[in-house]
Amino acid sequence: MRMHGIRVQVENTRPDIETAFVLDRLDAALALIEQYQPWRLWHLRRDVAYVRVAAFPCRGAYFPDRHVVLTELSFLAREAEFTPAIIASSILHEGVHARVDRMTRGPRDQAREERLCRRAELAFGQSLPGEIGTPVIERAVASLGLSDAGVAPAIDWAAAQAAKANADAQAIAAWRSRS
Repeated sequence: MRMHGIRVQVENTRPDIETAFVLDRLDAALALIEQYQPWRLWHLRRDVAYVRVAAFPCRGAYFPDRHVVLTELSFLAREAEFTPAIIASSILHEGVHARVDRMTRGPRDQAREERLCRRAELAFGQSLPGEIGTPVIERAVASLGLSDAGVAPAIDWAAAQAAKANADAQAIAAWRSRS
C-alpha cells in the first residue's frame, strides 16, 4: 500500500492493536509532514524504500541496508500518549538518518548525526501550530542538551528486545482478560 507517495508495509503481531487504527495514525502523521514541511516528505520518498510498521524495542529506526524506516506498532497505537505530531517527528527523525546515509560514505559520528536529527525535529515542531508543536519542541530541546553518550547511547538490543517482548505479552494478556 502507499500513503502520501510512500510505500508502507505493516506487520501486526498484536491482536490487541487494530491495523486500520495504526494506519490512520500513520496517515495523520505523514499528512502533518506534508502540510508543514513538504520537502521532508519529498526526501522520504526519495531516500526510503518504504516505511515499515512493526513491533520493535524503540519508537523508530532506520535500517540502512534496506533503506527502510521503521515506525513502532504500539507507538502508533498509543493515542493517549503520542500525538500525530510526535509520530511525525519520529518519522522525520528517521528520514534524516536515511538522508545522511544516502549522502555519506564511510564512518559517521553518531552523536553528531543524532543532533542533526533532533534539530530537524525542532524545526518541524516550530513549524507546527503551538498546541501541537510544543511537545515536539520540548523533546528535541531536551535531547539537544544531552552529552554525546546521552544523545546517542549504546543500546543492548537483546535486553531491549526482551523487555519489548515482555511488555507486548503483558498487553496482550490484559487485552484477552478484558475480551
